[in-house]
Amino acid sequence: MLDQISFKLPAEIESAVLKTVSTWNSDSGVERIWKKDASVWTGEDEAKWLGWLDSVAAELGKVSEYKAFAKEAESFQSIVLLGMGGSSLCPEVLAETFGKENFHILDSTVPAQIMTLEGKLDIAGTLFIVASKSGSTLEPNTFYQYFHQRVKGTVGVENAGNNFAAITDPGSKLEKIAKENNFRKIFYGDPTIGGRFSALSPFGMAAGAAMGLDVEQFLANAQEMVDSCKTSDAMENPGAMLGIILGNCNRQGRDKLTIFTSPEIYDVGAWLEQLIAESTGKQNRSIIPIDLEPIEKPDSYSDDRIFAYLKLRNTRDDSLDEKIALLGDSGFPVVKIVLDDKMNLGQEFFRWEFATAVAGAIMKINPFDQPDVESAKIEAKKLTEEYEKTGELPKEEPFFEAGGIKLFSSSDYAKSLEKYIEGDRTVDKFLEAHLAHIQENDYFALLAYVERNEENIGLLQEFREKVFNKKLAATALGFGPRFLHSTGQAYKGGANNGVFLQITSDDAQDLEVPGQDYTFGVVKSAQARGDFQVLLDRKRRALRMHFDGDAAKELRELPALVD
Repeated sequence: MLDQISFKLPAEIESAVLKTVSTWNSDSGVERIWKKDASVWTGEDEAKWLGWLDSVAAELGKVSEYKAFAKEAESFQSIVLLGMGGSSLCPEVLAETFGKENFHILDSTVPAQIMTLEGKLDIAGTLFIVASKSGSTLEPNTFYQYFHQRVKGTVGVENAGNNFAAITDPGSKLEKIAKENNFRKIFYGDPTIGGRFSALSPFGMAAGAAMGLDVEQFLANAQEMVDSCKTSDAMENPGAMLGIILGNCNRQGRDKLTIFTSPEIYDVGAWLEQLIAESTGKQNRSIIPIDLEPIEKPDSYSDDRIFAYLKLRNTRDDSLDEKIALLGDSGFPVVKIVLDDKMNLGQEFFRWEFATAVAGAIMKINPFDQPDVESAKIEAKKLTEEYEKTGELPKEEPFFEAGGIKLFSSSDYAKSLEKYIEGDRTVDKFLEAHLAHIQENDYFALLAYVERNEENIGLLQEFREKVFNKKLAATALGFGPRFLHSTGQAYKGGANNGVFLQITSDDAQDLEVPGQDYTFGVVKSAQARGDFQVLLDRKRRALRMHFDGDAAKELRELPALVD
């Protein structure tokens, strides 16, 4: 059964949407997408990135291969996917939604995160799936080096490959490694599908099979949405219509897509964050996804919001219904999607991929590139190369330091903070000055390079909610380095309406990266510093707060700084 979409729009947006529908119909916009006509967007290289349009049919042809892999995976106690961004977010959503507790994701270079995961595993009884399209992505390569060494030390060199599988594009560096080390299985991605559009490709489906998902039924359900998105009339096309709404809301300054979901499918917001932010955040324009923010009364929101509500039909908690309806009655654009079943998540993957492509066309951008993700990688690489040469990262000087907390920013922004401070200079006063820079229709993003665990998530969410209540501005929370492959593109390349607080800390214990001169702690620090430098280079209002000591202890005190 096809998931149902409905929407309530203020008059000015509804008028613009109807006009765009008419234009798309007269220009055969939907047909041109399916014909892979790059002129729908900017006429650059878009046509070479449209393999996702055909991925469901292609994957249905591999069902027997996935069933065989699922049978092999049953012999392992645990499964760990080593990946980043588009290679890990769909598997994470599937594992969380379907309660696969023995399926783990590693997408963090924070040493504590790696140690926590390792502590849960019987190495000999674990299947590691290394997922990387290019095969050259830093994080999954270092994860593989680390766990391959652990496996060799447990089961021996000759047997180690039995604990590994790979998902990668043909001809990649990872394919070569997998063959040389006798991986039990290699799944090949489609080079014409970008990472964030790869959910309904081997990057999502091989992982789904490994965790015991009925991939055949999942894809069959998704095919219903694919067929519906071929409808030439944009008004009747469930993906095109959503994209037209998103694009027109963006044109009218409603660029904060605020996502609410039923609790059973809460993690789909993390996948949507990457798809939307990385696709639309460039050329100084962006749709900023806001996920896991608490829902409030209409007068708490500015007119920069559009709300999307993904509801599971048989949810255990429908308390959001009335609050979402009130937002629509108060003049906010609201899109409501009712999923008939969790197994219909594949429908939503495709609907939102198609919608994002359409929104990109309306915004006159290429939704399939990510230039500013690459810029952060370049800065991080410079730092790791310096470490390899000298044995240490380049020195950096905070503009303020007190009580084991260092503050960093550009000299110009540090001076602008000083102007807000009266009396003694303290960390909380600098933070207050930083938050004072949040203006109407801005958003605040908290970027934390710390272990992503239940306690830290709770503390950072508390801090975020206090900022929201104080400033009534949209707020986002991302953990590094995973957000670098997700919302980081929009933060750097999108509209300059974000205020950023980056949080870093020393590591209580570090881990060596086998075969490298650097550690995971060095990689994490280089990624954080590279990320922050690009924000400063883009003239973003960014403050970095570094804890010399125990991050957990300092984070417990962080929410109080907003009081």
